[in-house]
Amino acid sequence: MLISQSAGKFLKRKNKICIGSEEIDFTIPIVMGIVNVTPDSFYDGGKMTDEKVLLSSVEKMVNDGVSILDIGGVSTKPGALQVSTKTELERLLPAVIAIRKNFPAVTISIDTFRSWVAVRIIDEVGPIIVNDISGGSLDSNMFETVGKLKVPYILSHIQGTPATMQDDPHYEDVIKEISNYFSEKVKKLSKFGVEDIIIDPGFGFGKNLDHNYELLNRLDAFKVFQLPVMVGLSRKSMIWKALEIKPETSLNGTTVANTLAIMGGADILRVHDVKEAVDVIKIFCEIKASIKK
Repeated sequence: MLISQSAGKFLKRKNKICIGSEEIDFTIPIVMGIVNVTPDSFYDGGKMTDEKVLLSSVEKMVNDGVSILDIGGVSTKPGALQVSTKTELERLLPAVIAIRKNFPAVTISIDTFRSWVAVRIIDEVGPIIVNDISGGSLDSNMFETVGKLKVPYILSHIQGTPATMQDDPHYEDVIKEISNYFSEKVKKLSKFGVEDIIIDPGFGFGKNLDHNYELLNRLDAFKVFQLPVMVGLSRKSMIWKALEIKPETSLNGTTVANTLAIMGGADILRVHDVKEAVDVIKIFCEIKASIKK
């Protein structure tokens, strides 16, 4: 059942999440930098499979003001085929260890839908955020595992799987259906003891162009959950197809979309280009400060 606006009044807005002994505060929106250690990601595939290049790229993100690094070892672009758990770990584990060693103060998130991968990574480097694009649909043990690990979980919406999600996605009411999805999944996560939940409406994950822009226009509808909201719009096809350009030239469009997302209530911008996203947040904060004066 769809959570009503009146029901939301009885929920307390969650402005912080805990990662071990550390806290992340969402009073001001923050930036999550994308670190793909895969050979086939849609925009930067293969660029960060070399450790020297990886650490150089991460250093730039850190200097540009990143708050979280989201490291992924499996491509989830439309039509992507799954790789084995072994392959995912072989890509992911060395990268996470190297980043934690060289940048110990930066919060790490892992982009995985496999509970066993989360267990192995946390065994090696300690508490991290689990960013699951499948919302627990690709691994029935994910919710229980995250609950036992006591780590934050990013609950994403997807229709289908990465291999099938863009095969004519359909909704009667995209906002209502995604809200219903979040309502049911948050209840399940809570039953397993997951306390720190971030929601992600999943731009591009089983949505066509119209669905994506309706989501962006009505992002504030998800405020009723009183949970931090993450958006991942960076260089996605909803931007470059609308502008009739390529991903490589879609930074300006991404910045515009990120600005609209922040104004709609986004707490985390998941991006390839950290500096530009940080600039969006700085301008947004100036506007908010001027309103209070």
